[in-house]
Amino acid sequence: MFPRDDEDIAEQVRREVTAYLFPGPASDIRVDVHDGVVHLGGRMRDRSLVPVAARLVRAVEGVVDVRFELDPTRAPTGPIDPGEGGRAG
Repeated sequence: MFPRDDEDIAEQVRREVTAYLFPGPASDIRVDVHDGVVHLGGRMRDRSLVPVAARLVRAVEGVVDVRFELDPTRAPTGPIDPGEGGRAG
């Protein structure tokens, strides 16, 4: 297996995960990928979708980990649990 380009991974995550789960302005959710680690950041109106997003992102070829960096200003307080410790295995 060869490493996949980070921008290819980011584009697939934007197209198949964030556009589907978090419709709305593109600026609401940021997708950054560095060495296969996907960082989702921004504002999520429904935090119950975090575990779903984590599973879908992990299913993208080339993803080695998933991290969430959510803006707390519009989201309920409390820990974010994307399941399995927030990391891809």
